[in-house]
Amino acid sequence: MAPKVTVFGEVLWDVLPGSKLAGGAPMNVVAHLHNYGIETEFISRVGNDELGAELMAFIQNQGLPTGLIQTGQTHLTGIAKANISDTNEVTYKILHPVAWDYLQFEEKALQKIKESDLFVYGSLAARDDLSRETLLTYVENASMPVFDVNLRPPHYTREGVLLLMEYASVVKMNEHELKEITGWLTDYENDRQAMAFLKKLFRLQKVILTCGADGAMVLTETDEFFSHPGFRVKVADTIGSGDAFLAAFLYQTLHQQTTQDALEFACAAGACVATRQGALPAFTENDIHQMIRRQHAGEALI
Repeated sequence: MAPKVTVFGEVLWDVLPGSKLAGGAPMNVVAHLHNYGIETEFISRVGNDELGAELMAFIQNQGLPTGLIQTGQTHLTGIAKANISDTNEVTYKILHPVAWDYLQFEEKALQKIKESDLFVYGSLAARDDLSRETLLTYVENASMPVFDVNLRPPHYTREGVLLLMEYASVVKMNEHELKEITGWLTDYENDRQAMAFLKKLFRLQKVILTCGADGAMVLTETDEFFSHPGFRVKVADTIGSGDAFLAAFLYQTLHQQTTQDALEFACAAGACVATRQGALPAFTENDIHQMIRRQHAGEALI
């Protein structure tokens, strides 16, 4: 059977100087998985407003599923004001509360989760009570929960993040998130030791760590450690690079690629996005393989 993935979380407009782009980490992951040919479902919520209608039109034009996207009558569609003055680390001011803070339980969504090989969720859409309770009901029914940590101050608490960790089988985070979460619990000497601590404490199958321009690392259930140094490229902006990385890694894993090959492919996918503006620029799987081939050949990249 073809693999299936269900993703839960925010969809919003990233507002940049002079423009706005459809975004939200969960939506970006869905879009990339869809482009790889993975059957996806997306659980989210927009407002009954002009921005919500525009988002739904964008999602439909991308060919993405909309059957599990709710429309709320009392709260606005999500907005995040992006600060891209530092191209290597974009920061956001995220409107609160908005429609996706009120995601309601639906039996049809639960059924899709039960049928899926992976269930991907993050911390941002769990910042308020209703969406968090809905998420917890869903995640306890998932066969393989994947927690994309994605901490956005001030929209999380230590207790909330640790609770979401408890439900995960796979966790993906960046270096800052690893340092913060592990620092709540213990002292450690290096990233690998911190990853091992979290894997053991939360009984994880995989811990995935993204390191920006320095690539990424993976620690597996059997304590095998893999790393990739990343790809040296000219960065346009890093919006959505982590989402592209995660989707690519999951895609490769679903198709039984080795961890090292999946990691390299994912790093290249993240680098492809970083060379272009926005979270969902046009690129193909062939672009990813070409970047990998050029690095193997010692050629200069973009």
